[in-house]
Amino acid sequence: MKRIAIPSLLLAVALTSACNSFLDKEPLDMFTDENFWESENTVASYANSFYEQFAGYGNGNSYGDFYFKTLSDDQAGGYSFADWTFTNVPANSAEWKDGWVEIRRANILVDRVDRVNMPDAAKAHWRGVGRLMRAWQYYKLVRDYGDLPWVDKPIDFHDEAKLYGPRESRDAVMDKVLEDLNYACENMYDNTSRTTLNRNVAYAMKAEICLFEGTFRKYRKAEDGQTAPDAAGATRYLTAARDAAAHLMSKSFKLNPSYQENYNAVDLSSNPEMIFYKAYKKDVMQHSLVAYVSSSTQLNGMSKDAFEAYLFTDGKPLALTSLDKGDAARTIPVTRTVAGKTVHDTVMSISHLLALRDKRLSATIDTALCYVGRGFTRYGVGMAMTSSTGYGVCKYDNPALPERDRNQTTRNYTHAPLFWLSVVYLEYAEACAELGSITQADLDRSVNLLRDRAGLPHLNVNPGFDDPANKMGVSSLIWEIRRERRCELMFDNDFRYWDLIRWHQLDRLDSSTHPDILNGANISADVTDKLVTRSGNYVNGSKGKTRTYDKKHYWYPIPTDQMDLNKQLKQNPGW
Repeated sequence: MKRIAIPSLLLAVALTSACNSFLDKEPLDMFTDENFWESENTVASYANSFYEQFAGYGNGNSYGDFYFKTLSDDQAGGYSFADWTFTNVPANSAEWKDGWVEIRRANILVDRVDRVNMPDAAKAHWRGVGRLMRAWQYYKLVRDYGDLPWVDKPIDFHDEAKLYGPRESRDAVMDKVLEDLNYACENMYDNTSRTTLNRNVAYAMKAEICLFEGTFRKYRKAEDGQTAPDAAGATRYLTAARDAAAHLMSKSFKLNPSYQENYNAVDLSSNPEMIFYKAYKKDVMQHSLVAYVSSSTQLNGMSKDAFEAYLFTDGKPLALTSLDKGDAARTIPVTRTVAGKTVHDTVMSISHLLALRDKRLSATIDTALCYVGRGFTRYGVGMAMTSSTGYGVCKYDNPALPERDRNQTTRNYTHAPLFWLSVVYLEYAEACAELGSITQADLDRSVNLLRDRAGLPHLNVNPGFDDPANKMGVSSLIWEIRRERRCELMFDNDFRYWDLIRWHQLDRLDSSTHPDILNGANISADVTDKLVTRSGNYVNGSKGKTRTYDKKHYWYPIPTDQMDLNKQLKQNPGW
């Protein structure tokens, strides 16, 4: 008799809450395949397992998708060096196996929906949920591994042709992903929930996936072990990304006035920018992100390369601004109370630097540097913090939380954004620019709204300057839109890493040619600290390590255990 395993982590109220938030659920038991598919409620309870795929800020002590995704040019050193995690062919891989588990889960839902006695609209919705989550998993697996077997039905373990089939072209797989996305966007429930899967979430996923695919096909290079660029395919996907983003921009979502409140709020339910978020609840489901960035343990800090990406308040980059270009921190006196005694000390302040930059920078890093020998107390947290680069991350911290719920792991309960409007604006502007159809009106209804919040002048279709830092071989406008994306989404998910993949700019993660990705703040004014490692005037965040790029890094290697099982699998180039 077939059985369906419903995971024990699933937060679901067994058969009674098809529309409730996934945070209110409890574990289900085992059901036979024959008696489980009885009503829409049981289908909803099965689908609750999909919410586990959205890590948000993590659960308990797990890291989640924000801040700790450090294989990029945005962060350096710290608690662990963000090196290539796949320098050798692995014997097995959780990414590979977990992805196929979730695809099978989605295929079961798609296959079983017609068994259930419910209206056709309900069947179409739940079939759409299954196809959406199948698309999401295939998208992530294609990013990792490239060519893949395509499986769109629950596999019978006796069907060796399907179990051990060959890899299909990644392009063909992504075309099938687009078919799934289109079905989900046309058929899922069109409600206003921001904690359950619905049509808005489908459109948000479609915008993200299609922007990735469109730019990937446009910029890839055959000489780096990939197929040649596909101009027609790029246009098709970029058009789909633009239209999906435009659909969401026509809805009632609005930018939240506060940039930082998107990341440090204990309640995102009334935030007009949220399309889909993960809610946490005190003493029920908590995370550790706030504690990790409020810790005395030295953690990853912002890189000098990332710091210099932020525009000055005149709307110009570092090389072209008319404002003060100096980047040295200043020593300022402070008075502290330590063990009941008044202590006179100094801190290294960058308040004067932040005042001249994009407001998102001061909402992302601290005003005082926090490196070895210069730890400081943030907002009354009773511990000194240090950062590998001196730039301490404050973006996710919430000083209004009780100290115990803020600086202790597993005690944090701020909500995590999953899909939100600012990302959609960035996707829209980039897709329009890559299509060559962008107008000033397109910019004014997307990235310029983000610039208003950041305190920056508007971006024009003709920016009026060419940044010497633009080494990506793209127009000044596309370069500025890419800058906007980097600064708006700093430390969020692993956007930056996958952006470099799809733009074919992964070599920017090579520290031998881009040393500032491992350097930090200018501490030339500090002549007393003899412990910190320096690179000239700057904090050296490399931890004595380097990172070397190889073109094979565009793909993860296929695990050896999978190649042993399926002799038709061929290893990725270079591995």
